[in-house]
Amino acid sequence: MNRISVELVPHDEKALRSDLALVQKIAPAVNLINIPDLLRLDMRSWEGAVVAKAYYNDVMPHIRAMDINLDEPLSIKDFIDSNGIKEVLIIEGDPPQDMRHKVYPTMTTDVIRKFHAELPNVKVFAGIDQYRGSIKEELYRIERKKQAGAAGFFTQPFFDMHFMSIYADILDGVEVYWGISPVISQASKSYWERKNNVVFPHSFKPTLKWSIDFAHKAMEFADQKNSNVYFMPIVVDLTNYFNGIFPQ
Repeated sequence: MNRISVELVPHDEKALRSDLALVQKIAPAVNLINIPDLLRLDMRSWEGAVVAKAYYNDVMPHIRAMDINLDEPLSIKDFIDSNGIKEVLIIEGDPPQDMRHKVYPTMTTDVIRKFHAELPNVKVFAGIDQYRGSIKEELYRIERKKQAGAAGFFTQPFFDMHFMSIYADILDGVEVYWGISPVISQASKSYWERKNNVVFPHSFKPTLKWSIDFAHKAMEFADQKNSNVYFMPIVVDLTNYFNGIFPQ
Protein backbone atom coordinates (compact mmCIF):
# COMPACT_ATOMS: atom_id res chain seq x y z
CA MET A 1 0.00 0.00 0.00
CA ASN A 2 1.32 3.46 -0.88
CA ARG A 3 -0.39 5.90 1.49
CA ILE A 4 -3.02 5.86 4.22
CA SER A 5 -4.92 9.10 4.57
CA VAL A 6 -7.24 10.30 7.31
CA GLU A 7 -9.70 13.16 6.97
CA LEU A 8 -9.85 15.40 10.05
CA VAL A 9 -12.43 18.15 10.39
CA PRO A 10 -10.90 21.48 11.55
CA HIS A 11 -13.50 22.42 14.16
CA ASP A 12 -10.93 24.78 15.69
CA GLU A 13 -7.16 24.76 16.12
CA LYS A 14 -7.17 23.23 19.60
CA ALA A 15 -9.48 20.36 18.59
CA LEU A 16 -7.58 19.75 15.36
CA ARG A 17 -4.24 19.56 17.17
CA SER A 18 -5.76 17.11 19.65
CA ASP A 19 -7.03 14.88 16.82
CA LEU A 20 -3.70 15.06 14.98
CA ALA A 21 -1.75 14.05 18.08
CA LEU A 22 -4.20 11.23 18.75
CA VAL A 23 -4.00 9.83 15.20
CA GLN A 24 -0.19 9.98 15.37
CA LYS A 25 -0.31 7.90 18.53
CA ILE A 26 -2.96 5.28 17.74
CA ALA A 27 -2.58 4.99 13.93
CA PRO A 28 1.15 5.30 13.20
CA ALA A 29 0.70 3.89 9.67
CA VAL A 30 -1.18 7.04 8.61
CA ASN A 31 1.01 9.30 6.49
CA LEU A 32 -1.37 11.81 4.88
CA ILE A 33 -3.91 14.16 6.43
CA ASN A 34 -6.87 15.52 4.44
CA ILE A 35 -8.62 18.65 5.67
CA PRO A 36 -12.18 19.28 4.40
CA ASP A 37 -13.42 22.83 3.76
CA LEU A 38 -16.65 23.39 5.69
CA LEU A 39 -18.16 26.86 5.52
CA ARG A 40 -19.91 26.48 8.88
CA LEU A 41 -16.49 26.47 10.56
CA ASP A 42 -14.19 29.46 11.10
CA MET A 43 -11.06 27.57 9.98
CA ARG A 44 -10.71 27.02 6.24
CA SER A 45 -9.11 23.86 4.90
CA TRP A 46 -5.81 25.46 3.89
CA GLU A 47 -5.45 26.99 7.35
CA GLY A 48 -6.08 23.57 8.90
CA ALA A 49 -3.52 22.07 6.54
CA VAL A 50 -0.85 24.41 7.91
CA VAL A 51 -1.69 23.25 11.45
CA ALA A 52 -1.46 19.63 10.27
CA LYS A 53 2.00 20.24 8.77
CA ALA A 54 3.35 20.51 12.31
CA TYR A 55 2.48 16.81 12.71
CA TYR A 56 2.67 15.33 9.19
CA ASN A 57 4.81 16.02 6.14
CA ASP A 58 1.95 15.30 3.74
CA VAL A 59 -1.24 17.32 4.05
CA MET A 60 -4.00 17.99 1.56
CA PRO A 61 -6.64 20.73 1.90
CA HIS A 62 -9.91 20.40 0.01
CA ILE A 63 -10.75 23.24 -2.38
CA ARG A 64 -14.38 23.97 -3.27
CA ALA A 65 -14.63 24.62 -7.01
CA MET A 66 -17.71 26.80 -6.64
CA ASP A 67 -15.73 29.25 -4.47
CA ILE A 68 -13.20 29.96 -7.25
CA ASN A 69 -13.65 32.94 -9.55
CA LEU A 70 -11.99 32.02 -12.84
CA ASP A 71 -11.71 35.68 -13.83
CA GLU A 72 -9.36 36.52 -10.96
CA PRO A 73 -6.02 35.08 -9.74
CA LEU A 74 -6.32 32.37 -7.09
CA SER A 75 -6.86 34.25 -3.83
CA ILE A 76 -5.08 31.52 -1.83
CA LYS A 77 -2.13 31.18 -4.21
CA ASP A 78 0.39 32.99 -2.02
CA PHE A 79 -0.85 31.19 1.10
CA ILE A 80 -0.52 27.76 -0.53
CA ASP A 81 2.90 28.58 -1.94
CA SER A 82 4.41 30.21 1.15
CA ASN A 83 3.24 27.43 3.49
CA GLY A 84 4.66 24.61 1.38
CA ILE A 85 1.35 22.91 0.60
CA LYS A 86 2.13 20.55 -2.29
CA GLU A 87 -1.19 18.73 -2.82
CA VAL A 88 -4.85 19.73 -3.00
CA LEU A 89 -8.13 17.92 -3.58
CA ILE A 90 -10.57 19.78 -5.82
CA ILE A 91 -14.22 19.05 -5.05
CA GLU A 92 -17.41 20.60 -6.37
CA GLY A 93 -18.60 21.69 -2.94
CA ASP A 94 -22.06 21.98 -1.41
CA PRO A 95 -24.07 25.21 -1.82
CA PRO A 96 -23.57 27.50 1.21
CA GLN A 97 -26.27 27.80 3.86
CA ASP A 98 -25.40 31.47 4.22
CA MET A 99 -26.43 33.03 0.92
CA ARG A 100 -24.08 35.95 1.57
CA HIS A 101 -21.22 33.61 0.70
CA LYS A 102 -20.56 34.22 -2.98
CA VAL A 103 -20.23 31.21 -5.26
CA TYR A 104 -19.55 30.83 -8.97
CA PRO A 105 -20.73 28.43 -11.71
CA THR A 106 -17.26 26.92 -11.81
CA MET A 107 -16.59 23.31 -12.84
CA THR A 108 -13.99 21.20 -11.05
CA THR A 109 -12.19 20.71 -14.38
CA ASP A 110 -11.81 24.48 -14.68
CA VAL A 111 -10.25 24.72 -11.23
CA ILE A 112 -7.90 21.81 -11.91
CA ARG A 113 -6.62 23.69 -14.97
CA LYS A 114 -6.36 26.93 -13.00
CA PHE A 115 -4.21 25.31 -10.32
CA HIS A 116 -1.95 23.84 -13.00
CA ALA A 117 -1.54 27.29 -14.55
CA GLU A 118 -1.00 29.30 -11.35
CA LEU A 119 0.53 26.71 -9.01
CA PRO A 120 2.28 24.23 -11.33
CA ASN A 121 4.24 22.64 -8.46
CA VAL A 122 1.05 21.62 -6.63
CA LYS A 123 -0.26 18.11 -7.31
CA VAL A 124 -4.00 18.23 -7.95
CA PHE A 125 -6.41 15.43 -7.06
CA ALA A 126 -10.12 15.15 -7.85
CA GLY A 127 -13.09 13.30 -6.45
CA ILE A 128 -15.10 10.30 -7.59
CA ASP A 129 -18.72 9.92 -6.51
CA GLN A 130 -19.65 6.38 -7.44
CA TYR A 131 -23.23 6.91 -6.22
CA ARG A 132 -24.31 10.05 -8.12
CA GLY A 133 -25.30 8.26 -11.34
CA SER A 134 -24.40 5.42 -13.63
CA ILE A 135 -20.88 4.02 -13.87
CA LYS A 136 -20.76 5.21 -17.47
CA GLU A 137 -21.60 8.79 -16.43
CA GLU A 138 -19.01 8.78 -13.63
CA LEU A 139 -16.36 7.35 -15.93
CA TYR A 140 -16.97 10.26 -18.31
CA ARG A 141 -16.41 12.72 -15.43
CA ILE A 142 -13.24 10.87 -14.43
CA GLU A 143 -11.86 11.08 -17.97
CA ARG A 144 -12.63 14.80 -18.18
CA LYS A 145 -10.82 15.41 -14.88
CA LYS A 146 -7.83 13.38 -16.07
CA GLN A 147 -7.71 15.43 -19.26
CA ALA A 148 -7.79 18.60 -17.16
CA GLY A 149 -4.72 17.37 -15.26
CA ALA A 150 -5.96 15.46 -12.21
CA ALA A 151 -3.08 13.33 -10.92
CA GLY A 152 -5.34 10.94 -9.01
CA PHE A 153 -8.70 10.48 -7.32
CA PHE A 154 -10.39 10.14 -3.94
CA THR A 155 -13.59 8.10 -3.92
CA GLN A 156 -16.65 8.36 -1.76
CA PRO A 157 -16.72 5.61 0.89
CA PHE A 158 -17.27 2.08 -0.30
CA PHE A 159 -19.29 -0.44 1.71
CA ASP A 160 -19.32 -3.30 -0.79
CA MET A 161 -16.18 -5.13 -1.91
CA HIS A 162 -17.80 -6.31 -5.16
CA PHE A 163 -18.68 -2.73 -6.12
CA MET A 164 -15.16 -1.68 -5.17
CA SER A 165 -13.64 -4.34 -7.43
CA ILE A 166 -15.72 -3.10 -10.38
CA TYR A 167 -14.28 0.39 -9.97
CA ALA A 168 -10.79 -1.06 -9.51
CA ASP A 169 -11.04 -2.63 -12.96
CA ILE A 170 -12.24 0.66 -14.45
CA LEU A 171 -9.49 2.65 -12.72
CA ASP A 172 -6.61 0.28 -13.45
CA GLY A 173 -3.41 2.32 -13.72
CA VAL A 174 -4.91 5.39 -12.01
CA GLU A 175 -3.75 6.65 -8.58
CA VAL A 176 -6.74 6.02 -6.33
CA TYR A 177 -7.53 6.61 -2.67
CA TRP A 178 -10.34 4.21 -1.75
CA GLY A 179 -12.79 5.83 0.65
CA ILE A 180 -13.58 4.06 3.93
CA SER A 181 -16.00 5.43 6.53
CA PRO A 182 -17.60 3.89 9.63
CA VAL A 183 -21.39 3.71 9.77
CA ILE A 184 -22.34 2.62 13.26
CA SER A 185 -26.00 3.56 13.68
CA GLN A 186 -29.26 3.20 11.80
CA ALA A 187 -29.51 6.99 11.61
CA SER A 188 -26.09 7.20 9.96
CA LYS A 189 -27.07 4.45 7.50
CA SER A 190 -30.23 6.33 6.61
CA TYR A 191 -28.21 9.52 6.07
CA TRP A 192 -25.90 7.81 3.57
CA GLU A 193 -28.88 6.29 1.77
CA ARG A 194 -30.84 9.54 1.60
CA LYS A 195 -28.03 12.06 1.09
CA ASN A 196 -25.56 10.05 -1.01
CA ASN A 197 -27.73 7.39 -2.68
CA VAL A 198 -25.68 4.56 -1.13
CA VAL A 199 -27.03 1.03 -1.55
CA PHE A 200 -25.64 -1.07 1.29
CA PRO A 201 -24.97 -4.78 0.76
CA HIS A 202 -27.24 -7.38 2.38
CA SER A 203 -24.43 -8.32 4.78
CA PHE A 204 -24.11 -4.76 6.15
CA LYS A 205 -24.67 -4.09 9.84
CA PRO A 206 -24.52 -0.57 11.37
CA THR A 207 -21.98 -1.56 14.01
CA LEU A 208 -18.43 -0.62 14.85
CA LYS A 209 -17.34 -4.24 14.39
CA TRP A 210 -18.73 -4.43 10.85
CA SER A 211 -17.04 -1.13 9.93
CA ILE A 212 -13.69 -2.27 11.33
CA ASP A 213 -13.94 -5.64 9.59
CA PHE A 214 -14.76 -3.95 6.28
CA ALA A 215 -11.84 -1.54 6.73
CA HIS A 216 -9.48 -4.53 7.02
CA LYS A 217 -10.88 -6.04 3.81
CA ALA A 218 -10.62 -2.72 1.95
CA MET A 219 -7.05 -2.17 3.12
CA GLU A 220 -6.05 -5.68 2.03
CA PHE A 221 -7.67 -5.03 -1.36
CA ALA A 222 -5.85 -1.69 -1.73
CA ASP A 223 -2.58 -3.36 -0.78
CA GLN A 224 -3.08 -5.97 -3.50
CA LYS A 225 -3.74 -3.18 -6.02
CA ASN A 226 -0.75 -1.16 -4.78
CA SER A 227 -3.07 1.78 -4.18
CA ASN A 228 -4.16 3.92 -1.22
CA VAL A 229 -6.94 4.24 1.34
CA TYR A 230 -8.77 7.29 2.63
CA PHE A 231 -10.41 7.11 6.06
CA MET A 232 -13.33 9.43 6.80
CA PRO A 233 -14.01 8.75 10.50
CA ILE A 234 -17.36 10.56 10.68
CA VAL A 235 -19.27 10.53 14.00
CA VAL A 236 -17.10 7.90 15.62
CA ASP A 237 -14.68 7.77 18.53
CA LEU A 238 -11.24 7.87 16.89
CA THR A 239 -9.61 5.73 19.56
CA ASN A 240 -12.17 2.91 19.39
CA TYR A 241 -12.20 2.94 15.58
CA PHE A 242 -8.48 3.10 14.89
CA ASN A 243 -7.51 0.75 17.72
CA GLY A 244 -9.57 -1.87 15.91
CA ILE A 245 -7.90 -1.11 12.57
CA PHE A 246 -4.33 -0.53 13.75
CA PRO A 247 -3.91 -2.72 16.84
CA GLN A 248 -0.84 -1.81 18.86
